[in-house]
Amino acid sequence: MVSRVVIKLGGGLITDKSSMKKFDAGSVERVADSISSIVEMGVPVIIVHGAGSFGHLLAKEWSISEGVDQKIAKEQRMIVDEIRSDMRELNRLVIDRLSDSELDSEGLPPSEWAIGTGPGFQGDITAFERVVQAPIPITFGDVVNTNDQLEFGILSGDDLMVRLSRELEVSHCIFLIGDAEGVLSGPPNQEGSSLISKLGAEEEIEGPHYTEIDVTGGIGLKIDRARKIASGVEEVWILDGRYPERVVELLSSGETRGTKILPY
Repeated sequence: MVSRVVIKLGGGLITDKSSMKKFDAGSVERVADSISSIVEMGVPVIIVHGAGSFGHLLAKEWSISEGVDQKIAKEQRMIVDEIRSDMRELNRLVIDRLSDSELDSEGLPPSEWAIGTGPGFQGDITAFERVVQAPIPITFGDVVNTNDQLEFGILSGDDLMVRLSRELEVSHCIFLIGDAEGVLSGPPNQEGSSLISKLGAEEEIEGPHYTEIDVTGGIGLKIDRARKIASGVEEVWILDGRYPERVVELLSSGETRGTKILPY
């Protein structure tokens, strides 16, 4: 039985991470078509999306994930406002592509309702408990207040996935990435790298983490959070977002090409 699906659209899927604020409309349109099919199945959907080049580049340049630096506090606060504005712009672009597929959705910026970072962040998530007929709730990785000496920090979309998947009634948690079929035995495009269809807790993965761009941990964080989710949700998968129809196949048949995450 499928009760509710939480889908993460990776920043590398919906943007070009190496180019400032470059949106990949084609990728999101393909995802939107598959989400439309899921909604037609009568399944409630929650969407989380990454920041990609709308958030990571500035956040990395100004060390936003490390909190306030009093030497450059004024400049950092201006950058925080800019990143939040850019993330709302990205969220609006995603919403517009969903609308093109006749999907009604609503953005829920974390800076308006969440406090703190990591999977234990604080904030009321009851707004995400919606029936199929209501707008699809969409949230995203964002700069949030921390209410401590750090002042602000980055709440990753992967951490949002943990709370949404474990505290709501969810049957499927799906991470869509933009550069591989799932979790691979080595970096994408490296000779000998192969798809791991089931990832157990004992397996260590060496995947790409673009330290000059990423500020939230790359594939390693994603796998760690997916394993945490799998301790309470039976179907947790990392799939190739370039083929979003695989999400529909998974919900329909119980199987697809990708990586199923097993709990710790």
